[in-house]
Parts: sequence; structure tokens; C-alpha cells
Amino acid sequence: MSLNRAILSWPRVARDRLPLALWSAETIAEAVGGTASGAFQVSGVEIDSRDVRAGDLFIALKGESTDGHRFIGKAFANGAAAALVSEPIDWPHILVEDTSAALEALAAAARERAEAVRIGVTGSVGKTGVKEAIFAALDRTSRGAAHRSVRSYNNHVGVPLSLARMPARSRFGVFEMGMNHAGEIDHLTRQVRPHIAVVTTIAPAHIENLGSEEAIADAKGEIFAGLVEGGTAVIPADSPHFERLRGHAQACGAQVVSFGRSAHADARLLDAIPSANGGALVTADISGTRLCFTVAEPGEHWISNALAVMATVKAAGGDLAAAGLALAEMGGLKGRGARHRIAVTGGHALLIDESYNANPASMRATLRQLGQTPATRRIAVLGSMKELGDFGPGFHAQLAEPLAEAQVDFAVLVGDEMRALSRELGKPGSNSLAAGLAFAHCDGPGEAIGALEEFGLAAGDAILVKGSNAIGLGRVVAHFVDRGSTRREG
Repeated sequence: MSLNRAILSWPRVARDRLPLALWSAETIAEAVGGTASGAFQVSGVEIDSRDVRAGDLFIALKGESTDGHRFIGKAFANGAAAALVSEPIDWPHILVEDTSAALEALAAAARERAEAVRIGVTGSVGKTGVKEAIFAALDRTSRGAAHRSVRSYNNHVGVPLSLARMPARSRFGVFEMGMNHAGEIDHLTRQVRPHIAVVTTIAPAHIENLGSEEAIADAKGEIFAGLVEGGTAVIPADSPHFERLRGHAQACGAQVVSFGRSAHADARLLDAIPSANGGALVTADISGTRLCFTVAEPGEHWISNALAVMATVKAAGGDLAAAGLALAEMGGLKGRGARHRIAVTGGHALLIDESYNANPASMRATLRQLGQTPATRRIAVLGSMKELGDFGPGFHAQLAEPLAEAQVDFAVLVGDEMRALSRELGKPGSNSLAAGLAFAHCDGPGEAIGALEEFGLAAGDAILVKGSNAIGLGRVVAHFVDRGSTRREG
């Protein structure tokens, strides 16, 4: 048989009849109940005119402080193919009454047209990293037919936007869901309608608004309410809130799959050997299948994360071997564990970028990892942890113990809430958990840069930068990464 005949006789499947373009004017108008100005096709969906790329559909959302219609000209200047608007414009568009409602309608249409296995991910710590790892595993399994929410698009705008961007030919879709208050995840999960819902862990993040870890577990457990019939709940077996989460899942009719070190875990750790680059060689039992794989990301918390990924991949019908390869190749995300080799006096130092987010559990985990990182000196730049309310002073002061355990040589404490830790470290002699630890308190990232410059970074140092995003410690990372030749490490 000739090559041409072989190609022509290649068996066709239903997915081959699905459109290659993300959306057409006709399909958008049908999905949102709007009126199209004419025929067009778009290759992406965007809500920020600054991020628009050639071929995008720009959705002009109206908020309390701004109106996307003001930026339509900029969106088209950046290459938008069309806009979704509630006011007539001279460019190609779909006209609707309410652009926010139209975004949710477009998201629902994207969900229904794709035969993708949808996965929702939430948790107090680690949800973005786990989301990225699940995507990497399933993208390898499906040879590029996986989709996920980018960055931390996990709120009432980010989730429907991520859904609206899902191509019709997707085989898997992975969506992150966040919250500050009870009821928020319930709304998001009913938009995604996941086949699999993952809770990474429960910790006192957003405790200011929810009042207790039990209430946080209840709020995270809302993700199970959106599961399709017969869906799967993936939950942490080692959590003190395991029974609470399992109860929520079972009440929604979910099949429960657990992960962790506990003997009853379905995805159970058997052994973990630290590797030279800070990762681990993991042996695990995944629902009766024994696997040995490498986790590139450093830290004990990533061993637990990897078990959650494996449990999810198995539930989704993915390839566990491909998932193992993906975990071995993952590098740290910007603001969430990326490692940089920075130029300093006498050579190079390691800078660990955890500047995007922080809560008591993640602070302890990353300080523990810093303590296990080979270094001449260990330096911690810690920014305030937000949304802790009246619990804040206590949680900040309690960081003295993990600082001491990590054998930190110098700590830079940034933000008003960090004054509680500053007072704890400043206690005389035996009254302090970290007696003798050198530290400086700074009001903002500019002062923190000055404190590090005055201290003097040197070859062999390991510097951890971690804090809530509102503190702006990404500026500290950028300062030291950008000032000299660097390379990003695995």
C-alpha cells in the first residue's frame, strides 16, 4: 500500500470531527445567547487586554472598579480577533447583556462539548503544584491532549475562564479551585463538574474568615458536591481531618481514594530515599500496583503530593509509568519552589523562590527543606502570612522553632505581622527557642534587599524567600536573580 493510500485509509474517530479552532462566532453566540457581528474564529480567550495575543477572544468584564470595555482598543491593538461585549463596538464581536454571565455560559459549553475527564484540585497547601503535576502526567499520557488552568486561576473568574479555554479535543482537564470563605468552592465545583476531586491537605490558611481547621475542611469538602455521578474523591489519609473529608465525599456519593503513609491509604508510601538534588526515590503501592519512581521536587511534602498525583492519574485512567516520568522531570514553579543559582561574592549561591504564598503549614515545610539543603550558611527571608486574623501573632511566633531546627544563620522578617516572630527571636537567652539567631525586621521588600546586601551573600549560601504574595517578596527574588548570570536548577 502506498503512503498516500495508507494515510487516506487511517481509521477516523469521533474526535477527528471536532473543530481545530477553539471557538467560532457561531458557537460562541449559541453558547452565550448573543448576537455575532459576523463570521470569525478565535484561538484563545482572555480577560486582560495586556495579555491578549493574536487570535484571542477578549471578554470585556465589568467589575466594581473597572470596565473591560475601556480597554477594547488595546485588546485589538494586541491582536484580538474578536470581543465579547455588552455594548456595540466597531470591531468583530458577540453582543450580550452581561459579559460575566456570558463567560460562565461559555465555560459550561466548553465543559459539555469536550469528552475530557475533568479533575478539580483544592487544598490549603500545594494545590497549584499538584495541579501542575497532574497536568504534566496526563499531558504525557495523552500526548498533548490535556488542559489545565494556568497560574493560580482558581476563583470565580479564573475557573470559568480556564474552562472556556479548554479545546474540544481535550482528553483531560485539570482545574484548581481556591476560596477565602465558605460556599465559594461549592459554586466553582458546580461549574467544573469534575469526575475526580482532589484535596491536597488541610491547614490554617484563611482561618481568619473560617475560624477553625474543621471549618476549613468543611469548606474544602464542598468540592465533592460538584462531582459527576460515580465520581472519585482523592483525600489525604494522614490528615487529622480524614474522617471529616471522607464523610463529605461519601455524602455526595463519591468513591473515596486516599493517599499517604497510613496503612489504610490506597496510594501508600512504602519507602522514600533522598536523592542528591533534594528530591526523592519513592516506592509506593498504588491500589495494589507497586511502583518505584523519582520525585524531582525537594521536600517531604512533595512525596505526599506525588502520591496524590499517582492516585489521581490511576482514577483518571492515565498511565502511571508516564506519571512517574513526569514527576521526575518537574522543575519548581516561579514563586512556588523555583531554584536559582545566583552570582554572589566568591561564586554562586542557591536562591529558593517561594515568594507567591505562605501559611503556617507551608512555612514549616519549606523551612524543614531549607534545613536539609547542603549549604555553608542558611538564610531565610520570611514575609507575613495573611488571613490569619486573631490567630496571626501566635502562628508567626511559632516559626521560631522551625527556624532553629533548620539551623538558619540569618533571618530577614518582612511585614507588620512578622513583629510577633521578631519579639520571639529577641527574647533573652534560654527564653528564646532560637537563641542566638541573627535577624532583622523590615517593613517591605526594599528594606529586605538592603538587609541582605548589608549581611553579605557569599558562595555556598542557601537563601529561602517565602511569604504571602501581598508582601511582594518576588521583588527580592528578581533583584538577586536579575543582577548577574544565573541558571534555573531542577
